[in-house]
Amino acid sequence: MNIRNSITVSLLLVSTLVGPASFAVDAVMTASSPVFDNEIRAGMYFVTYNVKADDLSGPYVPPGVNLDVNNVSTPYFAYIRRLSPHWVAQLAAGIPPKTETVGKGPATVGSVPFDGQVVSTARWFSPSLLLTYVFLDESSVLRPYLGAGINYTKFYDLQSTPAGDAANGGPTAVSLTSSVGPVVSLGLRWHLMDHWNFYASYDYAVVNSDYTGNTAGVIRRTSVKFNPSTLVVSVGYAF
Repeated sequence: MNIRNSITVSLLLVSTLVGPASFAVDAVMTASSPVFDNEIRAGMYFVTYNVKADDLSGPYVPPGVNLDVNNVSTPYFAYIRRLSPHWVAQLAAGIPPKTETVGKGPATVGSVPFDGQVVSTARWFSPSLLLTYVFLDESSVLRPYLGAGINYTKFYDLQSTPAGDAANGGPTAVSLTSSVGPVVSLGLRWHLMDHWNFYASYDYAVVNSDYTGNTAGVIRRTSVKFNPSTLVVSVGYAF
């Protein structure tokens, strides 16, 4: 057998042996991952409040008295329902965090320290319902997504602190009206393995409320735009 014939036979043998293996590898690479219709996510909300408020108005209120809110973090939970290869519905909420309202403006109100003092606390129950479009194919490891929906925020367990009572001139009952507003979300899904996914997103919600303080019948009011922006980091289990 000459060299040319030997090469030809060798190539045919390699083709015969490698061909089925190559086909098997291609089949594995192109095989679609299981598709699940439901998912539960758990993680953390890292909330930054973008507060804009009117100056407090009412009897005995000096000019420039305003309010701000300290940032918080709280556990996050969500249920996701797959509607189609690119659309999902999401119901998300966190454990209601205790938030602190701080005085903003003059250093003192009368002789009482005010600016930077925690004047009241409250808890928020703030679920959001979103419709989300997920980009790329369902078999992709990384999938960005964009969602929009509606947020409902209920304030409860509002308490004036000793510093707040002192600034108001006595024990004060505080209240905030509930809010309904839009929410948007931009995020990325990273498929880890089998049923498990990792998520990171940036959310922004419009949350507006009217504040009322009642000190022995003396009423002070303001309107507050909380408008939280939130980093959400979570792990999801699909089933």
